[in-house]
Order: sequence, then C-alpha cells, then structure tokens
Amino acid sequence: MSTAMTTPGLEVRSAPPKEDPAAGIISLQERLAELQERLASLEQAHQELRGELPDNRVSLVVFSGDLDKVLAAFVIATGAAAVGMEVSIFFTFWGLSALKKSRRIRGKKLLEQAFALLTPGNTNSLGLSQRNFGGIGAKLMRKMMRANGIASVEELVRMARDLGVRFVACQMSMDVMGISKDELLDGIEVGGVATFLGDAARSKASLFI
Repeated sequence: MSTAMTTPGLEVRSAPPKEDPAAGIISLQERLAELQERLASLEQAHQELRGELPDNRVSLVVFSGDLDKVLAAFVIATGAAAVGMEVSIFFTFWGLSALKKSRRIRGKKLLEQAFALLTPGNTNSLGLSQRNFGGIGAKLMRKMMRANGIASVEELVRMARDLGVRFVACQMSMDVMGISKDELLDGIEVGGVATFLGDAARSKASLFI
C-alpha cells in the first residue's frame, strides 16, 4: 500500500481559471457604446449653448443729429466692421439728417417744410451738441479734425458702406418728418422697429446714440 507524500510547508495552488475572450470583447463594446452616448449628449448640449449665444455683431441706434454724436457712431461702426463684426445702424428722428443728400422743400406740406428748414440738410450742416455757436463750433471742430488727420463724417460714411455696414432708416420717423426715400443716400434700407429688434436680439452689443 502506497501513501502520497507532501513536503511540509508547501501549499499546492490550483491554476487560475482562463478568461473568456468573448466576454472581454463584449465588455469593451459596452464601454465604447457608453462613451459614444456621452459624447453625443455633450455635442447636443454644445449646439444648444451655441444657439443661445449672440452673433458676432453690434447694433446701433442713431437718434441724435449732432455732429459729435454722429461722428462717434460712425467711428464705432467702422471700427467694429474693420475687425470682422457685422454692424447695423438704425437711424431715427434727428439721426436721419446723417443720411440726407440735400434739403428738399418743394412738394412738401407746410409742417413738412418747417421740419425740412429746421433740420440739417445733410452731414455738412450738422451742428455740435454743445458749444455750437450758430455753426461756428462745428466748423472749428472740422478744422481741428483735418489738422489732426482725423476722418470726417462724410469719409466715415463712405468707409462704413464699403465695409458692409447696414444702414436702416426708420420708416415711422420718415413719415412723421415728411422725409421721402429719394432724399436719402442711394441704397439705404427702410425699416421699422422690428428690423432693429431683429438685429439687436442677435447682437453682442446694442448702443443708443
């Protein structure tokens, strides 16, 4: 009769079970599907966030007909357009003077003639908001601008149009003041409040001047 002999202090261990390759592949596929689902959710959230962000644009309302304020509006507009922003300017009431080609009296009603006589006929007739002194202040301002190589309002208007700035004349203000479209610069768009709000709602900044 034989007996099995074991060496004292030695432990006999069984071999670990072999992993199933198919199970490993299934686990990887499940993790990959989970990652793809999370990525799709992140992309959807990113698209929704982008939809809520404003466009790269600025909208201005030019209400004033003063030389210094109109000048500031066009400096901002041309500067923004020069760096690639979309720019729209909505001209209303006294600001319409910045779009006039010349003063027109003939064919207007009495009150419309009065408005035409009391408002500037074009940008050359714009006065200063302060220290105008019957037009002397505006002439001195223009002289100082030329001496310092600063572009005039007329030059900035041309520059803005070349840069693609959108000019919109307020239809309601034109009706109130008796201004017809043919009195304005060629190619000017005529619109209402909805036109401005459509631009402003998508703008990074909206300015009232």
